[in-house]
This record gives sequence, structure tokens and C-alpha cells, in this order.
Amino acid sequence: MPSMRVTLLLIPLALGCPPKDDSGTPAPEGDTDTDTDTDTDTDTDADTDADTDADTDADTDADTDADIDVPLDGFGDLSGDCGVFSDAILDDAAPSLFRNALDFGQLSFDYDQLSEGGQEVYDDGNLGGSSLYSEIFSYEVLYRCELAALLKTEGEITYDDEGGKKTDLLVDLDGRRIGVSVTRAYHYPPSDPYTVQLATDLLEDKLGDILLSSENVADEDAWTKQVLHVMAYEPGHADCLQTAWEGLSTDLRADTIVLVTVTDGADEFVYH
Repeated sequence: MPSMRVTLLLIPLALGCPPKDDSGTPAPEGDTDTDTDTDTDTDTDADTDADTDADTDADTDADTDADIDVPLDGFGDLSGDCGVFSDAILDDAAPSLFRNALDFGQLSFDYDQLSEGGQEVYDDGNLGGSSLYSEIFSYEVLYRCELAALLKTEGEITYDDEGGKKTDLLVDLDGRRIGVSVTRAYHYPPSDPYTVQLATDLLEDKLGDILLSSENVADEDAWTKQVLHVMAYEPGHADCLQTAWEGLSTDLRADTIVLVTVTDGADEFVYH
């Protein structure tokens, strides 16, 4: 599905957001020349074979990805930006923001409906706090929409300083290692307005942590880019996040991809 275009929204920071409802001379003749020509022909054949094999493999991979319809089936209904992390987006030094939605309907949490990677995130747990379910469904969204493959969960990623800033998941996207930091846009009590200022505070904190964890990650797990995945309690929260993101400094946004997923339906377990 097409990625959304960011539009500047001039909303005062104190206002609440709407509520819920990317030329040589030829060599002389001789035995040496014959051997050289033979070697050259052999090298040329080898190069041709290698190029053909590489092109074939690349075409096959591209065709395979192109044949897969997203979102993949899974727990909850996905809509909005999906299949948008193209090579251009993943390799771009500019920041980007995308938005989609995950509707659980009246479904209760069901481990058996998770992907293999989602089950691994659940089984491994996290390093504390109440964010496990948001990390599980962050992976589920990335797997179902972007065909992400789980490489490591939170406790498996290695760092130069184990006491420093960390990220939540390490995934493979089109042959690139990508770090994933997960957070939630939720304010208690949920009936209170969620403001642009609250969204700004959240993004400044998490995007700052991403810069620090990217410096701290060990070489063996170093990623090429990070995704900040925000689970948003209501569409209005996502509106506030978008407005806040547009007002952040270029240095803070860096090259991070921000993905905002609005949850709906029986989603309380994601936030508690």
C-alpha cells in the first residue's frame, strides 16, 4: 500500500488530539601468450557465470518477494501503510514516518496465532517492564507487512556497555540488519486528552535513546538503521505523534524510520 505523505499540521502544543471513536601493444606470440589467453578466457567465462548466477539469484529473490501479498495472515486485521520499507527507504539517510492500524476485534490474546518469531519474542521475554506484548506485536506487524525475519530478541543483542542504552529487537529486512525500538503512546487515564506535548516528550526520549543504542551496540550485532515502532492507543494519538515528529530537529530524527501502529478492538493487554 502507498506510504503516507507527511503534511505539516499547525496544532498548538497544549491542545489535545482527536479522541478514539523511506592502447596497449599486442603481446608477441608464444606459449606464454597462449596460457594468458586461456586464463583470460577462463576468467571471462567465470565472470560471466558469476554475473549470471548473481543476476538469477537477485531476480529470483525479487520475483519471490513480488509474489507475496501483504499483509500476511495473522492475529488481528492490518490496514494502512504495509509493504512500504523499500530498498530506497531502508538505504535512505533521511528520516521517514509511516502509519498503519491493527484491529484485534474481540479476539483475546492467543499464542498459537502468533508467527514463529512472535512466539520466540513471547518465550524469551524482555528485560523488564510491561512492554512485552507491544514488542510481540511490533514484530508481528513487521513480519506481516515487511517480511521481517527475527534475528535476536532483546536479551540476546550484544553491546559494548551492557549498562548502556539498548534496543528491543534485531530483525532482517531484505538482507539488512535493522534495530527495532518499541514504545507506546498511551496516557493514563485514557479519558484524559493526549497532547502534542506528550507526543513530543515521548519521541524526543525514544529517538534520543536510539542514537545512544546505535553507538553502544557491539559490532557483531550492529544494525544499518533503526525503526522506532510506536503502538498508539487511538487515532488521535497518532495525529499528535505525526505533528510532534514534524517539529523535531533533523539531528534527532536522523535516519530513523518511525512506524506508528494504531491499535483497536480488544487491545488493552498491549498497554498494561
